[in-house]
Amino acid sequence: MDSKNAPHPGLYLFEKFEAGVIHLDAQRHVLAMNDYARRILPVDEKQPFDKLVTSFHPERSKPKVNFLLDEAAGCPMANAVPMTMIINIPEQVLLIKVTRITDMAQQLSGFVLVFYDVTEIVSAEEPQPDPASSRRLTRLPVAVDNQVSFLDVNTVCAIESDGHYCRVLTMDGWPFCNLSIGDLQDRLDPEVFVRVHRRYLVNVGAIDRLQRDGAKTSLQFHHHPQFLVPVSRVIASQLKKQLGLG
Repeated sequence: MDSKNAPHPGLYLFEKFEAGVIHLDAQRHVLAMNDYARRILPVDEKQPFDKLVTSFHPERSKPKVNFLLDEAAGCPMANAVPMTMIINIPEQVLLIKVTRITDMAQQLSGFVLVFYDVTEIVSAEEPQPDPASSRRLTRLPVAVDNQVSFLDVNTVCAIESDGHYCRVLTMDGWPFCNLSIGDLQDRLDPEVFVRVHRRYLVNVGAIDRLQRDGAKTSLQFHHHPQFLVPVSRVIASQLKKQLGLG
């Protein structure tokens, strides 16, 4: 096949997934949804019609959904590109895109929210020892050049909390991740990623040096010698054992 005419791998990826579609009014109440959304979301339990769309989401995800809608509502008409976000819920990771709808006078009349269940893309294939626990992530959904990419967790050096979201330190920079540090701590392999500080998760295999400055301990990473991650005193002794230092 001519490489110029070959389908883009990202397009092929999403051809394999059904899309959930939800129609909201301007006040963010649910008006309608397609059959796939009815199957995936707890419609019978939540009875969401004529209720706020956040009725679908756990408390920790509601600020993200509201932020997503705020950003979409504020987009100028000339630049009304769909806003994208990753939502982490028990046993599922959803990629959500939302765009506003305007009437003949270009006034906001509502939103269309489209979601894909990308759990299989970002999660380990093998079953987990505890079936009740969240599935381990093998790839992180990150924002790169206004697109969602899936980053191999083995390429991650450290993860820094940024409010409800995170920045991910890699060899090439700091891509943005829509998941919180708590979400990531729950989903990443604890033998590989250690919460060394309230703001940081680190990949133990990426640590280059452990530094001491009085009572303070910090970590240095391959490819980023100038960047130091602080280690809390409570975690320091445990980390040293994991690194074979005690």
